[in-house]
Amino acid sequence: MNPVIDQPATVLIVDDNPANLGVLSDTLDQAGLEVWVAQSGKIALDRVEYALPNLILLDVMMPEIDGFETCRRLKTNPATQHIPVIFMTALSDTENKVEGFRLGAVDYITKPFQQEEVLVRIKLHLKLAELSESLTEKNAQLEQKIAEVSHAYGDLKEMQLQLIQSEKMSSIGQMAAGIAHEINNPVNFIYGNLSYAQEYIEDIVRLLNLYQADYPNPTPRIQAEQAAIDLEFVRDDLLKLFHSITVGAQRIHDIVKSMRIFSRVDEMGPKPIDVHEGIDSTLTILHYRLKSRPDNGAIAVLKDYGQLPPVECYAGPLNQVLMNILSNAIDALDEASQSAFPESAIREPGRIHISTAMAGEDAIAIRIADNGPGIDEAIKDRLFEPFFTTKPVGKGTGLGLSISHELIVEKHGGKLYCQSEPGQGAEFVIEIPIRQRATTAQRNIP
Repeated sequence: MNPVIDQPATVLIVDDNPANLGVLSDTLDQAGLEVWVAQSGKIALDRVEYALPNLILLDVMMPEIDGFETCRRLKTNPATQHIPVIFMTALSDTENKVEGFRLGAVDYITKPFQQEEVLVRIKLHLKLAELSESLTEKNAQLEQKIAEVSHAYGDLKEMQLQLIQSEKMSSIGQMAAGIAHEINNPVNFIYGNLSYAQEYIEDIVRLLNLYQADYPNPTPRIQAEQAAIDLEFVRDDLLKLFHSITVGAQRIHDIVKSMRIFSRVDEMGPKPIDVHEGIDSTLTILHYRLKSRPDNGAIAVLKDYGQLPPVECYAGPLNQVLMNILSNAIDALDEASQSAFPESAIREPGRIHISTAMAGEDAIAIRIADNGPGIDEAIKDRLFEPFFTTKPVGKGTGLGLSISHELIVEKHGGKLYCQSEPGQGAEFVIEIPIRQRATTAQRNIP
């Protein structure tokens, strides 16, 4: 009983001998295979241009194009190189067999044919071809899965680092709020008592002046003490000293107030706020970076505030965005001021211009522009990519603008974009609606 192939397959028989074609065709037909025939290598090559068989039985000795040349052409054609080729030959020398295998044949069948052997070999190589094709598909699927997993892992890692950075920013805000709360009471005590202390000191100085006017000739002991403490200097300097203390206390009071406005950790949802108050509080916290330092000149801040209504937003996150953008502007100006210039070159002082205005009827725009070196087009296109930074290693995470973009776009339903040309400075524009619509993204982003 002849073995039967499990699944129908197409076999192309290439032989210039009609008798061989007849014997093989009958055998394969009985085994349930679809049989194509070609009486020359050229006809076979033309045939496979239109349809591909599952396996090719190829005679070695043929006129014009022999089996070896036909096999070589099949194996150099990407469309047919995967088709298994079994040579049929009466040649039994090793050299011809080696040549056939070198050209890509998978097996040999020796004439005269043994029916059982022919079918077993065909069945074996059809199965091997099927398994090879299946393995190729599985490998392709596996490579795709690996690529998807790698991409997902990369996205997860980015999200994890973004979350860490967001938590860090949130923690800084909470810490600022905690510090502000702890400092607030003693500062209020000092600040509240300064006016009384100033009145008392002025009263004492006025009384001292009366004593000197009514008793112009004090005793030698009093005269000696006046000289020892340099009374005239103490009297003049005391009021100046107290004025400095008052200015310092006012500065501490303003910083604490700004820290509380900046953090706003107690506000869980969107609240109507004065945007200008948030900008001013952020500038107060950044004051130390704006004033003149040994390695950098002072940076001027020009404010051009428009008439804005209260804006319903998440104040803490919005202030974090303002902090990021202003800090980046200061970094750019600092870097520009430290760049190598000829001694005779005139450097334009660093300047940040902040303007606000309505953006249509239902949104506001905050523009923060600097007169720094500007941003190249290629860099500008990647500004909001996670982990992209042009800062030296250790000076930037590449997450500040990415998180800022997410806070404005996802949390506020607004826009954040950059306008810049090299050498012309950079301008970041924040646009947010006056009224917020609660979304899942808004609720979930810290």
